[in-house]
Amino acid sequence: MRRRELLRLLAVGWAGGLAISADPAAAHKEDSILGGRAGRQGVRLAAPDFTLTDQDGQPFSLRSWRGRAVVVTFGFTTCVDVCPLLAANLAVMQRELPPAERTRTGFLLITTDPEHDTPSVLREYGGRFGADFLTWKFLAGTLEELWWVWKGFGVAVKKRGPGQVDHTTLTTLVDREGIRRLNYYGTRWRPHTALRDLRSFL
Repeated sequence: MRRRELLRLLAVGWAGGLAISADPAAAHKEDSILGGRAGRQGVRLAAPDFTLTDQDGQPFSLRSWRGRAVVVTFGFTTCVDVCPLLAANLAVMQRELPPAERTRTGFLLITTDPEHDTPSVLREYGGRFGADFLTWKFLAGTLEELWWVWKGFGVAVKKRGPGQVDHTTLTTLVDREGIRRLNYYGTRWRPHTALRDLRSFL
């Protein structure tokens, strides 16, 4: 798809409240768009590389964390149901990691609402969860930049109105070689189980 055509479709789709991911998926639902069911799902897929902007306004690329085991999830700061639960799960995981393992792991929350979630907004949001920003990045970007990331992870995003965005509820674990190994769909997974899985990749 040509860049100009993509930009036009993204702008029109976002303004009109349409689903703009290439993969159809109901948002905030427990089912996997990869055909699995809610909960924990083993996979073996290369994680897409990308560069977005972190909560401090600095560029961040997933490749820069190669050699770490990384948790990636998606959400937006004005969400009042699913997203805070996901962020809270990541906060528990980060807090309970032994200090020696923190620099060998990482956490990413990628926004699904680029209109609202600027780096400063994401930094304030991360502060609510006591995030250690050295190893937990909250990532923003343009609609085009984020579209490619959402697509690469198989996340569908649909704007319903100001501050109202539906999206696939995905949390995925990436191993030290950049391979996605486990997907968690929905919010029923336990942070202690995911933490055990994450540490197994070290």
